[in-house]
Amino acid sequence: MKFGGTSVEDARAFERVAAIVRAERRKNPVVVVVSAMSRFTDALLAAFERAASGEGERAALALEEHFARHTEVLRALLPETRNPEEVTAAVEEFGAALAHARGHVGLAFNDAAEGRRPLPLLQDLVVSFGEQLSSRLLARVLDARGLPARQVDARRCVITDDEHGRATPLKEETERHTREQIEPVIAEGVTPVLGGFIASSAASGETTTLGRGGSDYTAGLVGAALRSREIQIWTDVSGVLTADPRVVPEARPIPRLSFAEAAELAYFGAKVLHPKTILPAVVRDVPVRICNSREPGASGTAVYFDAEMTPRTVKAIAHKTGVHIVHVTSARMLGAYGFLRAIFEVFERHRTAVDIVTTSEVSVSLSLEDVGALDAITEDLKHIAAVRVESGRAIVCIVGEGLRSTPGIAGRVFSTIRDINVLLISQGASNINLTFVVEERHAAEAVRLLHAAFFECATSELLADIGGA
Repeated sequence: MKFGGTSVEDARAFERVAAIVRAERRKNPVVVVVSAMSRFTDALLAAFERAASGEGERAALALEEHFARHTEVLRALLPETRNPEEVTAAVEEFGAALAHARGHVGLAFNDAAEGRRPLPLLQDLVVSFGEQLSSRLLARVLDARGLPARQVDARRCVITDDEHGRATPLKEETERHTREQIEPVIAEGVTPVLGGFIASSAASGETTTLGRGGSDYTAGLVGAALRSREIQIWTDVSGVLTADPRVVPEARPIPRLSFAEAAELAYFGAKVLHPKTILPAVVRDVPVRICNSREPGASGTAVYFDAEMTPRTVKAIAHKTGVHIVHVTSARMLGAYGFLRAIFEVFERHRTAVDIVTTSEVSVSLSLEDVGALDAITEDLKHIAAVRVESGRAIVCIVGEGLRSTPGIAGRVFSTIRDINVLLISQGASNINLTFVVEERHAAEAVRLLHAAFFECATSELLADIGGA
C-alpha cells in the first residue's frame, strides 16, 4: 500500500491512512510505502539550492515550519490512545529523529556551499529526509492505534547504481535485500513502513533517489520482490480517468486497464501512475490498483497484465504539453544507411529521451519533452543535417487494446478534429495507441472533442444498442 504526499499532508490525512491500513490489515498482511509530507520535498530542494549558493542559514530556517508540521501531527494523533507520559516519550523520541535530520541536513548544506562533496550526492541525502521522517511518523501513528508497525529503512531494501537524482535499481540485489529486511518483520505480525523514492548505491552505500514520482516505483519494486497479492497506489483521485479532468470535467474512472495501456497513458501525460511502477509489476504479474485515500470505498482502477477490449475500443485520451519537435533534413538520407544511427547517437550522448519519431525519404522528425540539452543537441545535429526546432507543441494519445485491429478508428479520430491542424502522426509502433502532435493552444480542444466522440456520444449509442437488443 503506497500513500502519496497529499495522502499524508496533515493530521487528518494521517488519520485516514491509519484507518485504511487497519481495515486492510484485518484481511491481509500489509507493507506500507509512504511519500514525504505534501510540499516537503519541494521545500528541501529549494533549501538545498539556497544552501549551495551560500545561504545555508536562511535555507535551514526555511525548513523549520516543515519540521514542525511533523511534530504537530504526532501531538494531534497520539493523545487519543496514549496516556500523557507515553505521549511525552513519543514526542521526545520523534524529536530526537528531527534533531538527527536537522543535523545531517545542516552538514550537507555546509558541504554543498564549500564544494566538499558532489552536489547530486548531497541533494539526494537532503531530500531523503522527507521520506525518512514521514515513514517514521506513520509507523508511530499506526502503532498508537493498536496496529504494530515498524519503520524499515528503504535504503536497505532498494539497491541502485550511482546515478544520483534518478538512480536505476539493481533487480537481483533489490529483491534479495527487500526480502531479507521485510519478511522477518511481517513474520512477527508487524506492519513494515518504508519511505518511498529513496535507495542506496550498491558501490558506495550512499543515499540515492529514484526521481520524482519514485515512491510509486518503490511500491512496485517491493511488491514484486515480495510476490504481493496486489500493489495499491493510494492517491487523491479515484483511479485513472478517461482524460485529464482539468480539461474534461466529464472524465470518468476506468475500471480496468492492461499493463500496456497503463504504461502508455502514464508516459503520455496521465500523472496518476508513474510509468516505472509498471515494470516490476509486469515481470511478476502483480496487479496494481489505484485508489482514492479520500474515498476508500471507491473501486478505482485495477491494472492487470492484460485486459479485454471495451465496447468502445478506446480506453482513454492522454495528452502532454510543453513538447518540442526537432526536424532533421538531409538529401544524404536518400538510399543511405547509418543516418538514423548518427541522429540517435546524438540524443544518446546528451541523455535525452525521444517520444515520437516519424521518417520520410530525406527527413526525420522527433518530439522531445526534456529540452535541457536541446541547444547542444541542435549544434551536434547541424554537423550532419539541416535542423529546425518547433516549440509550443502538444502530444495527444488515444489508447486502447485492439486499437490497431479495429477498422475506422483513425478515420473517426481525424474527422472529429478535422478543424485542427495535425503536425505529426505516429501509428503502428504500438497496437494500443494512436499518437499525434498539434499546436499546444489546440490541445485542450482536441481532447474535449475526442472525449465527447468516444465516451459521451458513445455511451448513449451503446445504451441505445442495448435497449434495441
